[in-house]
Amino acid sequence: MKNKIFQLTEIIKACGLEKVSGKNLADRPVEGGYASDLLSDVMANAKKNDIWITLQIHPNIVAVAVLKELSAIIIINGRKPEPEMLEKAAKEGIPVLASPLPAFELIGRLYGMGVSGLH
Repeated sequence: MKNKIFQLTEIIKACGLEKVSGKNLADRPVEGGYASDLLSDVMANAKKNDIWITLQIHPNIVAVAVLKELSAIIIINGRKPEPEMLEKAAKEGIPVLASPLPAFELIGRLYGMGVSGLH
């Protein structure tokens, strides 16, 4: 069965996400999701147009998102990104979103909407 393709704006609204960077980039397609805090794991397993859920806040996550052509990075647990990371995200055109929720809760909501890690 083919996954539904979402617009990032739908996910932002449904999950109450804060737009931290890339506010004008919210019309991107989202085909699935991936959750990990290991950059090597994301590089090996995330797919193009995934949203990435992580607690990492350093600039290297932007490089991974660009490499994998991810739709957005969602930072969980109310963590605040490093200023250098936000500068890099703005330069590279990667939307950065934030949630006060823990990963388990946010992933459950996304899955309930129909966002899957299997695509």
